Amino acid sequence: MRRLPALFAALLLPAYQPMLLGTALSTASVLVSEAPARAQSSVDALLKKAKALQGKKGSEQEVIKLANQVLAIRQSADAYFYRAYAKSDLGDKQGAIADLNQSIAINPQSASAYYNRGNAKDDLGDKQGAIADYTQAIAINPQYVDAYFNRGNAKSDLGDKQGAIADYTQAIAINPKDAAAYNNRGLDKLDLGDKQGACLDYKKAISLGSQSHLNGFNPIAVPGAAICPETPKPLP
Repeated sequence: MRRLPALFAALLLPAYQPMLLGTALSTASVLVSEAPARAQSSVDALLKKAKALQGKKGSEQEVIKLANQVLAIRQSADAYFYRAYAKSDLGDKQGAIADLNQSIAINPQSASAYYNRGNAKDDLGDKQGAIADYTQAIAINPQYVDAYFNRGNAKSDLGDKQGAIADYTQAIAINPKDAAAYNNRGLDKLDLGDKQGACLDYKKAISLGSQSHLNGFNPIAVPGAAICPETPKPLP
């Protein structure tokens, strides 16, 4: 848009230069017609850079800067999404939610936007809001394993152990090698008194992942783990 004054100046040529005026008009028309293409090319380049930096520690401010540059040109669901991601990484959960609201308004079919907004809400303690967003993400993408897993966590935190187990079970159905889902399902089964089911899930979790992958899960420290038989029945 800042190029427009130069175009107007080119049109204000003296009347005794008709051929030059015609040339200027033609040139101006070409420049104006090419402007949207140049702007789109600039937006694409900025978004590509922001995407490449997304999630890289120390790059949050650069991602925000790139997103702001895009939004100065036009509205973009992706720009709001990348900026929200960076804000969330910086601890600005409310700012992330505000940007994800904008991203969803532009593209209401973005499962990732709902999922990330759910994560931000969960971080702020809004478990019900998080569950609602995870549910919407799943409605858009029924194979969204992380949405099932995080919805299970939120339900468990609210005391809905059966609902949490159902979500972990769905996550396992989508990804049978999800060690964390087995681990968390085992914890909720134990809370409900299903020691045998809990034991089977613990054993499966251990067989699938390392202790670090399970966020420090140690079966010896889990209440009731001592009741696990040495050779449990295999999981179905």
